[in-house]
Amino acid sequence: MVFSGPIMLANLLQTSYQLIDSLWVGNLLGADALGAVAISGTIIFTVLSFIIGLNNAALTILSQQKGQKNSDGLKRYLNAFVVLLSIMSISLGIVGFIFAENLLLLLGTPAEILSLATSYLQINFLGMLFLFGYNFISTVLRALGDSKTPLRFVFIAVLLNLVLDPIFISVFKLGVEGAAYATIISQGFAFLYGVFHVLRKRLAPFTVPSLPSFQEIKLILNLGIPSGLQMSVISAGSAAIMSVVTSFGSSVVGGFGAAQRLDSIIMLPAHALGTAVGSMAGQNIGVRNWERVHKIAKYGVLYNFTVMIAIGLFVVLFAEPAVRLFIHEEEAVKFGATYLKIIALCYPFLGINFILNGVVRAAGAMYPVLILNIISFWILRYPLTFLFSELYGENGIAMGMGVSFIISSVFAYMYFRYGKWRDKVLFKERKR
Repeated sequence: MVFSGPIMLANLLQTSYQLIDSLWVGNLLGADALGAVAISGTIIFTVLSFIIGLNNAALTILSQQKGQKNSDGLKRYLNAFVVLLSIMSISLGIVGFIFAENLLLLLGTPAEILSLATSYLQINFLGMLFLFGYNFISTVLRALGDSKTPLRFVFIAVLLNLVLDPIFISVFKLGVEGAAYATIISQGFAFLYGVFHVLRKRLAPFTVPSLPSFQEIKLILNLGIPSGLQMSVISAGSAAIMSVVTSFGSSVVGGFGAAQRLDSIIMLPAHALGTAVGSMAGQNIGVRNWERVHKIAKYGVLYNFTVMIAIGLFVVLFAEPAVRLFIHEEEAVKFGATYLKIIALCYPFLGINFILNGVVRAAGAMYPVLILNIISFWILRYPLTFLFSELYGENGIAMGMGVSFIISSVFAYMYFRYGKWRDKVLFKERKR
């Protein structure tokens, strides 16, 4: 709880980027603009997911090196990650900027919001290096056992975004584009400050970047490719679900966008627990302390259920006023509130996936987690969402997703209990 608390607060602040954008965009520019931001957000997460997967690989590798107290290995792998992430984030930003409109068309983006979504998406791609730079620094510190320092970086970025958003949207009359500019400027400042602070305080053993060894690249890609594919499966699944949502028109898209912003807050404790459990389990897996690993998983699941059930009940009671924070069109509000009420009590089961898969991923068993995510999104979530929406209309979207959360948690538990992830060995234990 102590370790996951700062992570949850940092994630809350991180989520507030989109929340702040959505509040200003939804209230100042309307449901169409909010829908454009929501669809663009789905694309950004989809096309950047491979680098997010590399961050997950970084958490696994660096936490195990920390657990084994291997300072030389820690330096070498930090350098390798810096080089790879820099190249990939810049390349992906360029490609994403060029093909932004094509990606939005693949999702069936309504014509009335296509130009807004394209502009917002392209500008966000320009800030790719900043976004993943300071997120990577936060990942490194958490792998080393420091979950508090990343709060400072995120707080600075959010504070700047809070101030710049209304200025760029209303004062400079830039509309949706203004919200995007405010975000990347804030993230850029947070990234530069994070680099300066970590180097000055020597919080992590960063060195002048140099060409990584073949062995380092091989291990990173061996974990990073399946981990990146995991995130691709998740985000592409989310994009597929968005294609179901867009088929019901702009009001449902706007309501779903508002609900998704609230989703990002609701799931913060489960996300934070998944990250904390991954870091703690990774350090203990590094020295093969299985008794402690299983205790971490057990209490993570119990904590998840306690907190998420309480949050779910709160959501059921206050869904409509919460949605109205973002949009005012009655049809959009009605759909968003109904969606949240249906799905709220299914969130604890989604949290089980975060926690148990986090432990398995910390062992380096990336391919089994990839398979679990394929089952979760492409065999369960998307087909069930499509089926239920065909049977029950727009309300079937939440029904299908909720049922998929429950079934996928069973698969996650079965593999955690009976799978062979404990046999994975990334590094030999160092003698002390």
